[in-house]
Amino acid sequence: MRFKKNKNVILILLFVFIGNISFSQGSLPPGQFTSTNKKAIKHLNEGKKAFEVKNDAQAEKSFLKALDEDNKFIEAALGLANLYQLTNHHDKAIEYFKKAIEINPKFYTYSFYFLAQSLLATGQYEEAKKSLDVFLSLDRINPDTKDKAARMLVNAEFGITAVKNPKQFSPVNVGEGINTDLNEYFPAVTADGKSFMFTRGLRVPDFPQNENEDFFMSVKRNDVWQEARPIYEINTPGNEGAPTLSADGNVMFFVSCANQFGEYSAPDRKGYGSCDIFYAQKIDGRWTRPRNAGSSINTSHWETQPSFSSDGKTLYFIRGHVVRGGVREQDIYYSVIGEDGRFSEAVKLSSVVNTPYKEESVFIHPDNQTLYFSSEGHPGMGGLDIFMTKRQANGEWGTPVNLGYPINSYEDDNSLLVDPEGKLAFFASARKGGYGGLDIYQFELPADVRPEKITYVKGKVYNAKTKEPLEASFELINLETQLQTTKSYSQKNGEFFVTLTANKNYLVNVSKEGFLFYSDNFSLKEIQADFNKPFQLDIPLEPIDVGSIVELKNIFFDVDKWDLKPESKAELDKLISFLTKNSNLKVELGGHTDNSGDKKNNLTLSSNRAKSVYNYLISEGKIVAERLSYKGYGDTMPKAPNDTPENKAKNRRTEFKIIGK
Repeated sequence: MRFKKNKNVILILLFVFIGNISFSQGSLPPGQFTSTNKKAIKHLNEGKKAFEVKNDAQAEKSFLKALDEDNKFIEAALGLANLYQLTNHHDKAIEYFKKAIEINPKFYTYSFYFLAQSLLATGQYEEAKKSLDVFLSLDRINPDTKDKAARMLVNAEFGITAVKNPKQFSPVNVGEGINTDLNEYFPAVTADGKSFMFTRGLRVPDFPQNENEDFFMSVKRNDVWQEARPIYEINTPGNEGAPTLSADGNVMFFVSCANQFGEYSAPDRKGYGSCDIFYAQKIDGRWTRPRNAGSSINTSHWETQPSFSSDGKTLYFIRGHVVRGGVREQDIYYSVIGEDGRFSEAVKLSSVVNTPYKEESVFIHPDNQTLYFSSEGHPGMGGLDIFMTKRQANGEWGTPVNLGYPINSYEDDNSLLVDPEGKLAFFASARKGGYGGLDIYQFELPADVRPEKITYVKGKVYNAKTKEPLEASFELINLETQLQTTKSYSQKNGEFFVTLTANKNYLVNVSKEGFLFYSDNFSLKEIQADFNKPFQLDIPLEPIDVGSIVELKNIFFDVDKWDLKPESKAELDKLISFLTKNSNLKVELGGHTDNSGDKKNNLTLSSNRAKSVYNYLISEGKIVAERLSYKGYGDTMPKAPNDTPENKAKNRRTEFKIIGK
């Protein structure tokens, strides 16, 4: 817990609450102090003046001299305690708050409150609880301070329990391919876990106390991170930070900040405020010129720490702005990419996740169901702790879970990244034994705070006749929920890459102007999902031509029935969309069966199934009946021999055929 209290606030609490020291200049009459020693009072006033002008060294000397002159001079002990607390010397702050309480516990009862702060800041939870119990039992406590003390007590009690029940935590340095004697931090990784991006602080010539933040990228070969290389297309003489990558590694969001004059380090970068989120795309192996993410995300405030969802739809980020008393309020926001390809107006996450205190370092895992973030507002070890929340069945986020001790500690803990497989977590630390400065470490994430198990799908879209790669729109739909999981595009080389939650069934639709749409379904339930072996899905698109046939692989009926099952809706709506965009086409809907049973019954069944699709398309009111016809073919046009259950399943199908343009 890093202490960030304003000095003027300390002065007010120290010199006004106790009611014995004014802000007038010069020495004060001896009767206004607990000491009658003139030298002690003189040193105290000298210490107060030094403290007011931020001369901490002189203030410390003067307060110590005052105590040397009078060992029971409680105001001098309090002056030292507050000075040490402000400068993060909490062990010394504890010593002198205890001394003040020992001299007279009733003289300044807020000593118990401030003592508890330093005890929490050093992880002494049992002692902090005792001090807070005393403070909260007192009368005439400022209501705001009482509320803060009650929140501190919750953290103290949480810390006591957490320390008694530690989580497994064995950090390992990720190696010299990434870490150097410089500072490395803010990691980002692609969904296949093979490309690792991070921020490195480079020394500035002639100004060794300054750093220039640049992006570097490392790739994994034989399970070892190779030497990281700078990303020249993005790096500038100024600072770039907090990168996040799309699942396929071809889109990057990052933060760039203006200087005090509103100027950015790159002349072509324009912004809305202090720090804005920018993005770049990788085309033919090179990053494009970064562009501002726009006014739906960026404001005159401070936007930072973006995290892009693996479905390519949602950007999560932190927005901060200054509120009362110079305090920065920070919350997690998100923006969704609409059908028009633009970001929607950013919305703050609910109060289940955001608190009146600071949230930062948001990270959405590639499972798109698990969100990690740091917060001061939820019960924790003190300061910023790392939390996890899961998306619920209704789409809302569940109650955040603290990752536990010693992953979280009394220090500020943030910037966590969880690898796509969900087993390893990465963070930055300056702990001993590294290469120097901040290094990036990894550790095995406890099972109870891991994300959902995922796999990823790789494939290529191409022209079925010419084999030419195609840039096409595709979507994946969860067959059980009928909700869209992913909507994206294949690249110019036809390739696409998406992450999916394992153990589910999916529908895939692919479309491109001038081509018949493609539909299929696949199951990740019946195969053992292996993150290191992606599901391969190559997709041939047929050019639109009279006589072309498309099998509707996601139209479902019960055995010997022709009522459309609910899970057919997504496919049918896709067909309506295709026919609406291609309003000149006329199609025949065809039903087919295998050779089981009576041929006449099969003919009737196949005709009724084709008619059910016909009726659905007309009932939606978007397709006129004159463009449609239907026919049942029974078992007369098999796709495969009816000799196995698998082949018979192939023959039971619904198709549409282009019969006119």
